[in-house]
Amino acid sequence: MTLNVQQPSGLTARLGGAGQVSGLTTGLRPLASPEPRGLLTGAIRTVVGMGAILGASLVAEPIRFAEDDGAGVSPMALIPAGVYEPILRGKDEPARVDVAAFRLDVRPVTNAEFLAFVRAVPKWRRSQVSPLFADGEYLSHWSGDLDLGPGAPAQAPVVRVSWFAARAFAAWAGKRLPTTAEWERAAAVGFTSETGASEPAYRRAALGWFAQPTPDPLPAAGEGPPNLHGIRDLLTLVWEWVDDFNTAMVTGESRADTGLERLQFCGAGAAGARDLENYPAFMRAGLRSSLRASYVVPNLGFRCAQSL
Repeated sequence: MTLNVQQPSGLTARLGGAGQVSGLTTGLRPLASPEPRGLLTGAIRTVVGMGAILGASLVAEPIRFAEDDGAGVSPMALIPAGVYEPILRGKDEPARVDVAAFRLDVRPVTNAEFLAFVRAVPKWRRSQVSPLFADGEYLSHWSGDLDLGPGAPAQAPVVRVSWFAARAFAAWAGKRLPTTAEWERAAAVGFTSETGASEPAYRRAALGWFAQPTPDPLPAAGEGPPNLHGIRDLLTLVWEWVDDFNTAMVTGESRADTGLERLQFCGAGAAGARDLENYPAFMRAGLRSSLRASYVVPNLGFRCAQSL
């Protein structure tokens, strides 16, 4: 299966099936490492049962940073109650989802913060993590278990971490991962208004990220311009895990499956989309539907949230 998405400028991205990235056309940002990552392979990957494993046995005491460890703690900003409007949805899914007010990290979690976590919880170090919870590329850009090295600047966002690892960090920090609805609610906010889609500068920033390759190493987190609520780098630094990534639109492995909602595929899916010009939202939907909880990606990080 292939999902084709047309960007307003004319660039087209292809997210392919058959267990691999089929590639992004001229200038678009790579989604994954050179190894196949199974983009858009089809079925929803339900990992809820494994989530129970992420209980007390995998989580240490809440985060406590020493003042001289260089890690810092991302401040959080209040995101007022609002509405999330899915870019793609099934016939029985609501067009608008109410989102309660919550707190969100101002920036993505950094390498320094994640280093403090693996120091405190050894089972999440690169040499000790279970292959059930992270694939072989987990933190592979670090120089060692407790050594960031030149490929992972302390203040850059941590990447090559699995959903399991991100969720364990969040629990250790006394937080959680944001839901898709929460993340998208925050990402829809512009630099000067609640509606980023109405701001030319916001749209240029969101689209411009796809026109540049991922820097190596990544720049420091939190240096992008803040949106109206003070959140930075949601659309312009790295992809980010959400807690319910595996509730994405794809519901089966084969178009011959009678249980499929056929209006979610290809041209039919685009015809039913809420906003045909929201290229970044299409890309995020494609990425999330492709992931498994153990996957790690060179430009996929995370930030944390808290309920009020």
